[in-house]
Amino acid sequence: MRTHEVMIVVTRGAEFLVLLRSPERRGYWHLPAGGVEVGETAAEAAARDLELGYEAASGRMRVDSFAAGAPPGWEPVLDEEHTEYRWCSTRDALDLLAYDEPRKAVRQVARQLEVTT
Repeated sequence: MRTHEVMIVVTRGAEFLVLLRSPERRGYWHLPAGGVEVGETAAEAAARDLELGYEAASGRMRVDSFAAGAPPGWEPVLDEEHTEYRWCSTRDALDLLAYDEPRKAVRQVARQLEVTT
């Protein structure tokens, strides 16, 4: 079982990327995230998970958060684990996200970027 996960707050200007998990994966809104593999740094896992998507893990774990600005014109490519994505204002992202840790990460990045809610 993994004990370390990364979460990536992806921004596009004043907007935040949120992903909707497929119904088979409990159908909730979250940030791009995934587990850290053995021998991998949290930063390497974050880069990999931005490309590959999210793998759920259960139990208590350490979560490192990263922020990344989307390049101009970039849009995420959904995998079978996700059915939708949205670029949201801070307020809308906070309303959609299902769990406290992602909301906390969005608030922190919003403060750093001086984005108002």
